[in-house]
Amino acid sequence: MQFSLRPQIGTSLEDLDTPCLILDMDALDHNMATMAEYYQDRTAKLRGHGKNHKSPAIAHRQIRRGGTVGGVCAAKVAEAEVMVHGGVPSVFVTSEITAALKIKRLCTLAQQAQILVACEDLDNARDLSRSAAALGVDLGVVIEIETGLRRCGVQNPEQGVALAQGIGSLPGISFQGIMSHQMMDQPSSEREDRVTEGRQLIQKVLDLKKAIEMAGIPVAIVSTGETWSYDVAGEIPGVTEIQGGTYLLMETSYDYMRDFQFAGKVLTTIISTPRAGVAVGDAGIKAVGSLKGMPAVDGRPGVVVESMDADHAMYRLNPASNLQIGQQLCLIPAQQDAMVSRWDRFVGIRDGKVEAVWDIEARGCHN
Repeated sequence: MQFSLRPQIGTSLEDLDTPCLILDMDALDHNMATMAEYYQDRTAKLRGHGKNHKSPAIAHRQIRRGGTVGGVCAAKVAEAEVMVHGGVPSVFVTSEITAALKIKRLCTLAQQAQILVACEDLDNARDLSRSAAALGVDLGVVIEIETGLRRCGVQNPEQGVALAQGIGSLPGISFQGIMSHQMMDQPSSEREDRVTEGRQLIQKVLDLKKAIEMAGIPVAIVSTGETWSYDVAGEIPGVTEIQGGTYLLMETSYDYMRDFQFAGKVLTTIISTPRAGVAVGDAGIKAVGSLKGMPAVDGRPGVVVESMDADHAMYRLNPASNLQIGQQLCLIPAQQDAMVSRWDRFVGIRDGKVEAVWDIEARGCHN
């Protein structure tokens, strides 16, 4: 039997049991507004990535705020199921789905919502076709091209054209467009650097679009761009969707993206000060994760997380800093997806009090 105390609306921050995953509601609203205002008058729109927050409530909040296609991305079929069952009308699974059972689950979802899925291989497209045709649904297929993430996708326009032609001949599925993921090799806060690298990577996607269209096949969707290139991809003619996700909660590895604020944090309490310059807190790897390194301490430049075990963090303090037993701190993760997946709910905080409690319904959705 699992027991987890659910905070009540109006509870003071200092009265929350720790560790606790909190959302800075002012920062969250700022991040949503930044995206909504940027995309509201543009042809390209945001399709926020649900893998980052794993919550239909938050997905709906961004959709209502504006600037989106009216749907989300998901990395896993299980995440897509949670989003569809939570009332999200359009979900794009941006990973290739190859296992027979997962394909059947995906096609079952297409009976309830618009479902798109990434594809890089004609054999996979045939498998998708057989399942979709058997259920009498239309499954949208989007060809992925590799543009620097060094993961999945066709390697050149010729492969993409051949795949688009093959998809067009199959029942139950329809060719909808193309997509890519990118990674910035040298993260930079300078927009000029992001524009240069972003345009170079996205041009490969546009080259594929042109090649497919020259073969007589229309390309409705061009889905590309990331949080770091949200204001680059959105200005490139031909791009229709941007797959930003990290912008919403933020993490230290994106601290160069100063348009956004840190919204997702872990509230923790100091439980020991065993010697000078050292403190111990009650949140460790199980609460924060450590995929990309140690978390940062919010608003305390003289306090550094030196190490973590499963349940604790060891803090190193500079001579000017002082922590007391019972004092609360907020930790900003180095990687937010893994952190969010460890929790049952978000506790939204505004002006020092609980404003909202949202279940993380897609936590643990690994398949």
